[in-house]
Amino acid sequence: MTKKLHYFNINGLGESIRYLLHYAGEKFEDIQYDFKSWPDKKVKESLPYGQFPLYEEGDAKLTQSLAIARYIALKENLLPPDPWEQAVLDSFVFTIYDFWSNVLPFIKEQDPARKATIKKKIIDDNIDFYFSRFEKHLKENRGHFGGKLTWVDFVFVGIIESAHLFLEIEIEKEYPTVGTLVKEVLRLPGVKEYVATRKPYVL
Repeated sequence: MTKKLHYFNINGLGESIRYLLHYAGEKFEDIQYDFKSWPDKKVKESLPYGQFPLYEEGDAKLTQSLAIARYIALKENLLPPDPWEQAVLDSFVFTIYDFWSNVLPFIKEQDPARKATIKKKIIDDNIDFYFSRFEKHLKENRGHFGGKLTWVDFVFVGIIESAHLFLEIEIEKEYPTVGTLVKEVLRLPGVKEYVATRKPYVL
């Protein structure tokens, strides 16, 4: 069965899915679209809800980055069997995306002055609010959100790397346990080989 991941030629919300697929040893087509040229009207209209990422298995299509990541993780036993523990991990993923929601206005803003103001607020307020809490939780749970490797760790690293690209800052340098998790995920089988061969992302 042919598997395809459609996303931009950047990390963004698609990189954690790429990491999960490579870690799982899945063979898939990594179809990338030029971020700078978006929106492409023809491509946008061909998508179920006009946005990326889109994951395909044969004729079946799945949208929404977290739904795709969770589906792949479920097949790879990267979710705990207990429903409560699954819900706790889901809450972490949504919180990670809450952080990212503060970055989206910066990405969309075109005015340099307003863009600088948004970035300053992210750096001064949002990063430490979230990452001090992430750091504390990781320290208390053997360096992982679920006490061991789960899908949340992949999503987390993907968002951190996206912050590198868009904000031009390395968040994990101020949070050692976060930094250790980033290094661990990037050294995982499949992920390590993928990272070694991918081209640098640029805006």
